[in-house]
Amino acid sequence: MVQSTKRVIADTLKEFMNTKPFDKISVVDIVNKCEINRQTFYYHFQDKYELLGWIFKEEALSKIKNYKTYATWQEGFLKIFLYVKDNRKLCMNTFRSLARDHLDNFLYDITFKLLIDVVNEIADESEVQDKELRFIANFYSFAFIGILTNWMIEGMKENPEEIINNINKLIEGDIKRAIEKYK
Repeated sequence: MVQSTKRVIADTLKEFMNTKPFDKISVVDIVNKCEINRQTFYYHFQDKYELLGWIFKEEALSKIKNYKTYATWQEGFLKIFLYVKDNRKLCMNTFRSLARDHLDNFLYDITFKLLIDVVNEIADESEVQDKELRFIANFYSFAFIGILTNWMIEGMKENPEEIINNINKLIEGDIKRAIEKYK
């Protein structure tokens, strides 16, 4: 019951965001459309920003959970691009609003979680400290987010598969070389 109520609230926000800027949507709008009281909303979410973050985590994290290895990271990144493309209005509305930090944080979290697993896999049992491994994953996370946000700004016209192929060409073997430099 709790999960279904959260989903109804989330779907309502997403529906509003198809036609209305996030900054113009209130909790009252959401609860009225859902036909629930405000207490029910606040039982599940602190505010609409937390709701937005929950939507991103619930929907996108589940798509990449099986793609956090060196052999599958490209597919994981592709899933992120496709999620943004499939949820274009939600993501662009968030991108253009005061809630942009939530999108940025979400993109960072999802990308870092994918990359830290890849970096740890490549590092295996090397003597490189966790701090350095995290720095490597952080570096590549910000590079990926920059490419993704630029793609969004340019209207999502370029084929995501092509972008992932280009990223792969650029960084293939680089993570391993970066780890070797820290040994």
